[in-house]
Amino acid sequence: MAGHSKWANIQHRKGRQDAIRSKMFSKLAKEITVAAKMGDPDPEKNPRLRLAVKEAKSVSVPKDVIERAIKKSQGGDAENYDEIRYEGYGPGGVAVIVEAMTDNRNRTASVVRSTFSKNGGNLGETGSVGFMFDRKGQITYDFKVGDADTVMMAAIEAGAEDVESDAGDGDEDEGGHWITCAADDMNDVATALEADLGESKSTKLVWKPQTTTPVDLETLTKLMKLVETLEDDDDVQSVTTNFEAPDDVMDAYGKS
Repeated sequence: MAGHSKWANIQHRKGRQDAIRSKMFSKLAKEITVAAKMGDPDPEKNPRLRLAVKEAKSVSVPKDVIERAIKKSQGGDAENYDEIRYEGYGPGGVAVIVEAMTDNRNRTASVVRSTFSKNGGNLGETGSVGFMFDRKGQITYDFKVGDADTVMMAAIEAGAEDVESDAGDGDEDEGGHWITCAADDMNDVATALEADLGESKSTKLVWKPQTTTPVDLETLTKLMKLVETLEDDDDVQSVTTNFEAPDDVMDAYGKS
């Protein structure tokens, strides 16, 4: 979603952190179980599982929850999940990609379609907005690892494509460096960066918009209701949009 730290600030101000954290733990545990079931239960031998575990640790998922999720994958009663991508448009013509992991395709499709419809959006066919995004690797570091120039040089040396740095209005916890690379190069770039900058905060695949859609306060308010409702569904793993809003609109929404 556009507006990395600004969106984090809005979430904090609107008091959804506890609910978001609980949902995040559950969804990360599901990803760990699926990754371990599809490959080796040893993170060192399973790149997808290694990334899932790293992502879980970055948001302080307890070690016993991670271990339980891996163990669950080896049991005969472990659920079989399908990975599905839904695409459509939200209020204001904003492109939306929803990634889900479900044991019931019909249930999830019905909920996602209904959520779009009730919140001013339209669910389209697969590929209806995907062409507007690029699949990229994203490696995140806390802002305190170095200034923008230092991180940019390290990223270039590692083979990354782009770096976005944000000081977080002086709050290091909400600032950061977001390093983008080709999806296929993510592991190599992450390894090279780790040797130079230390362990990253997060390493994952994302959908990066090729172009953005501007929104005003009214449209942003409606869009965020759609996004939050989708994210609250247990089957939805992530929601990506291509909206872009001026700082004053973001600030006004955060205070609403």
